[in-house]
Amino acid sequence: MAFDGVMLHYVKEEIKEIADEARVSQIHQPNREELVISIRTRDGNKKLLLSSRANSPRVCFTEKAPENPATPPMLCMLLRKRLSGAKLVDVRQPGLERILFLDFIGVNELGDKVLLTLCVEIMGKYSNIILIDGEGIIVDALKRVDLTMSSQRLVLPNIKYELPPKQEKLCILECDSSEIVDKALNTPSEMKLSKVILSAMQGISPIIARELEYKTGADSNREMTAVDKMVLNTRIDELKNYIINKESAPTMLINPDGKPFDIAFTDIMQYGEMAGKKRFSSFSKMLDSFYYERDKAERMKVKSQDLLKLCSNIQDKLTRKIAVQEKELKDSLNRDELRKKGDLLQANIYRITRGQTFIEVEDYYNNDEKIKIGLSPLMTPSQNIQKYYKDYRRAKTREEMLTVQIEKAKEELIYISAVQESLLRAESERELAEIRQELTEQGYIKNRKDSKKQMKLLPPKEYKSSDGFTIFVGRNNRQNDMLTLKTASKYDMWLHTKNIPGSHVIIVNDGKEITDIAIMEAASLAAYNSKAKESSNVPVDYTIVKNVSKPGGAKPGMVIYVKNKTVYVTPKEYI
Repeated sequence: MAFDGVMLHYVKEEIKEIADEARVSQIHQPNREELVISIRTRDGNKKLLLSSRANSPRVCFTEKAPENPATPPMLCMLLRKRLSGAKLVDVRQPGLERILFLDFIGVNELGDKVLLTLCVEIMGKYSNIILIDGEGIIVDALKRVDLTMSSQRLVLPNIKYELPPKQEKLCILECDSSEIVDKALNTPSEMKLSKVILSAMQGISPIIARELEYKTGADSNREMTAVDKMVLNTRIDELKNYIINKESAPTMLINPDGKPFDIAFTDIMQYGEMAGKKRFSSFSKMLDSFYYERDKAERMKVKSQDLLKLCSNIQDKLTRKIAVQEKELKDSLNRDELRKKGDLLQANIYRITRGQTFIEVEDYYNNDEKIKIGLSPLMTPSQNIQKYYKDYRRAKTREEMLTVQIEKAKEELIYISAVQESLLRAESERELAEIRQELTEQGYIKNRKDSKKQMKLLPPKEYKSSDGFTIFVGRNNRQNDMLTLKTASKYDMWLHTKNIPGSHVIIVNDGKEITDIAIMEAASLAAYNSKAKESSNVPVDYTIVKNVSKPGGAKPGMVIYVKNKTVYVTPKEYI
């Protein structure tokens, strides 16, 4: 886990320095796994994020707090009742365990001062946030644990709080480095040195264990020599002094593709030139940067799950419908054969008698070759002839109807794909609410009595090109319509990925000729805000807004355009 006990130790000191004697002003619970506590410090208001998310549990100050739900959950209401106005008096950590206690002094209903503690346990999928009273009794927890979930340790209201079972590891701050070396090297295992260090030392993550192995210079293919042991002892001593002396270098490691892949509380040398590094002035800023984008995408995916499932179901239904209709259309293309048989029967009506099941006649359409034509024995000759003509007319009508229906179904499929793409790009609950309202207006979601009020649209995303042109990007279909058909002037530039669902992009001309630089940067934005976000060499069409129009009855976001040109770009978000 990237967020190890030593990093939590540094975060603890950071919180103490910034928030000592600070008071709680607000508490929010953005989702079932996170809390945001707003506190008034000497340097102004700060937001403390407590997360028990399985893949990103942490405690840190944040400038990018998640969006809050309209109605706070019950636990949030309880915390507001107990902790609002409370003073943070201490921040504790047992050894280098991934457990942090935030001690508050608050006031109860009788006006008496009481001690309340928020315990943050950072343990992967078992991470939790627990409120404990002054007697050590659990008031409530973000994740309750009963007998059906664990027989070893319960986390329920009104029972005594107990620390998680201790691991058999040594704390670097409480023992000699030689003890850690001995414990590591006495582990009966064929594991690499970094693995045995990790199993012996408390509070470090795999990357730190690998760094100790790297700095020791021991060869994994041979046994540790006395010199190796002495060097390892020295490296652990250096790490211990580094922590005790409060030295730190919050470091984020970055892949060649620009994506961060790990973090550490000190400089990391093991990757050499293979990884980039970014240094931060505080651990909170590093944690915010490392986890925010990934968490945001995951949060939105969870919150948009029902809408994504709806879109997926509609796509499946439309795909099946189109396949069936195309088969029917193919069958209806045989209608000329029906008319021909009617004509041949008409020419030979004098030879037909009631009760026949077929008749063999000369096909004057095909060099008078013999052809068998089926007949209904229950019908008169005239009725048999009329049935063929009737089936011909029905097939002709079905072809016309199916052609229209297939075209409409394909347009609907394109529209749903565009909605799905908007959902995947949504960055807030407000955007999801707009898309939900759009689907309601289009009849895909049943209209609720409490949702009749028209929602005010969010503004489009706004950017500046490197040469000063304003660029707007629509967030969803309704906003695309508003941006292109209402907001933009007729000589602004309009851009959209070619035959790929995505956002409408507008370059505001502002009375100037729009440059090629602005067009290329706006095209990159259009590609970035489309289904082709992860691709390269994406085609983007552009033309002036005057050449863009909306057909009557078209779905939101659907337009037609003429006199366009196409550029090929790599998706990129210019900020």
